[in-house]
Amino acid sequence: MGIFINDVYLKSNITMTVPIKCGDQILDFGQENFRSILLEKASSSIMSVSGNVKFLRNKFPYKLIPNINNNNINKFLSGWTDNRIRALIFEKKESPRLRYLLVGFHYRDRVAFGFVHTENSETETIAAKYKVSSDMSTLLLFNENSEKPMASVSMKDIPSETIHNVITNNKFLILPRLSNQAMLDSVCPPEWLRPQKRLCAILISQNGAIHDLARDKFRKAAIESPYSTERVRYTYVFKESQPEFVAALSAGEDSPMEPLLHIVIIWRRDANHLKYEWLPNGWFEATRDDNKWNETRRKLEQTLQRLLRVTEALPYAAKVEELADEHAQGTVGKLIGRALLAVDYISDNISKEQILQLISIIATIMLIGAAAYGMLYLVKLEEISIQLKREQCKENFKSPQSQPQLRLHELRAEKYNGLVRLLKPGCRTIILLVDYQSRLKLLPAFHRAVWPYRKNKTLMFGHMSLERGLDWYKKMLSLSLPEPKELNINPKNCVGTVLALNGHRKYFCMYHAKHPECSKGKGTKRMERITKHLTRRFDDTEAGAFIGFDSSSDSDLSHDEMKNEIVYQDKLLEGLPNWLDRLFEGLTQRYYINYWPDFTVK
Repeated sequence: MGIFINDVYLKSNITMTVPIKCGDQILDFGQENFRSILLEKASSSIMSVSGNVKFLRNKFPYKLIPNINNNNINKFLSGWTDNRIRALIFEKKESPRLRYLLVGFHYRDRVAFGFVHTENSETETIAAKYKVSSDMSTLLLFNENSEKPMASVSMKDIPSETIHNVITNNKFLILPRLSNQAMLDSVCPPEWLRPQKRLCAILISQNGAIHDLARDKFRKAAIESPYSTERVRYTYVFKESQPEFVAALSAGEDSPMEPLLHIVIIWRRDANHLKYEWLPNGWFEATRDDNKWNETRRKLEQTLQRLLRVTEALPYAAKVEELADEHAQGTVGKLIGRALLAVDYISDNISKEQILQLISIIATIMLIGAAAYGMLYLVKLEEISIQLKREQCKENFKSPQSQPQLRLHELRAEKYNGLVRLLKPGCRTIILLVDYQSRLKLLPAFHRAVWPYRKNKTLMFGHMSLERGLDWYKKMLSLSLPEPKELNINPKNCVGTVLALNGHRKYFCMYHAKHPECSKGKGTKRMERITKHLTRRFDDTEAGAFIGFDSSSDSDLSHDEMKNEIVYQDKLLEGLPNWLDRLFEGLTQRYYINYWPDFTVK
């Protein structure tokens, strides 16, 4: 039973819709596809003609046939620059019939339809201007002339076949543009036979207002042309939109150097091959005054008359590719168009109450989104502040370790083991000997001298007060001599002495301004003489004079020499940097001892 009902339903609906056709098709789908759509609709909604019509209306693009009134009539009729004629439908109904939607969809590439509701007060001016009866259904077709329709039909009920025939015979503008291959095939169809050849006079122009006057003059020439549009068609092309087509026609010998505002006459032999001839005079002169226009127009008509003869042939041949489609939209254009249509649809189909509800919903969503964003922002700020604090703490924690510093330790009894006795293998401690009076001057100079070695982890630096450690210093010097002796040390002569102590291997190196290793001039000879003196004359008490022993008058250095060797306090450490270089190169004298004496406070 269900199958029988569906079959009857389909028969009635297909019978209703098939006569409302355009050519041999319904929209862009065949009868079988239409049958399947109706089956789907029949299974999901009430089976009625009104429901079926409503279903079909929703399948068409939104605003396929927009409503026209006194406010937008001029804009609609002047929109022929899109290369389409205009069609106005006048009816009492508030919306166009389904048959008009079908026709409008079928001819959407050639005709722009508009609907005028005659019962609306906002359309009275339009109906009065074109003398349209409110009791009749009327169809008016317009080309570039919006003052007078080029074709009209007025009946109680206009059949779809009548609409189809009227549009087919009037579907081009007076001066159509070759905007794509379909337009070229329609306006200038191929014709192989000479007796039936069809010519096209094409004006090469540029897309812009600067050439509007030239196109208007050429359109006027097309209106006054004595030839039928079946044999001769006036048209134009944009050079920048169809560069390959214009370049193919400009390859002949008599082609103008600059084809803009020149006229070329073509005869298409087939889809890709044509013959052509350029009009000698350009169209630019014709736009200046009427005399030039009349003269150029007559030459054009004479040339067309000559070329229409069976015996005449166009001199040049060219092979052309398919024209670019100027109306094709990119992905971005399609998305923008759909977005605008969606906005129009929403604005036309939503009531005031629904708009308020929608605004409330959108505002709520925006508030929630703003609150969520604010929370995320605050969390992010908190994370950033915590991260900065952590980095600060890490920097503060690492700064003493990561930034190399130079600390000068004071050699005392409590630090003696760490600085001397318990040194690890390979480590050394460099100690400056000062007294209470000289420490303020010598310590900064010592700090500057050893500063380049602050990154060396095997070195420690310090200073020793002679008031505290003189006994320890005396014992260490005594242990360095071959035979221990009681030494008399003058503390003033020890100020500025630098000791390099190797606690593990039990030796030390010594720097003093009067030490032979650092002196200039006679210092080298003195070093040889004193070294020989140390190795041979161990019983001579003068052997240790250079390291602070109290010298007697029997020294091998004369009194005059000693006077010349006086070194002032601020000059005591001038040679220390060079001595340190020699120390780390292993070139300084080493003094070995058997053990490190105890550090006792004086």
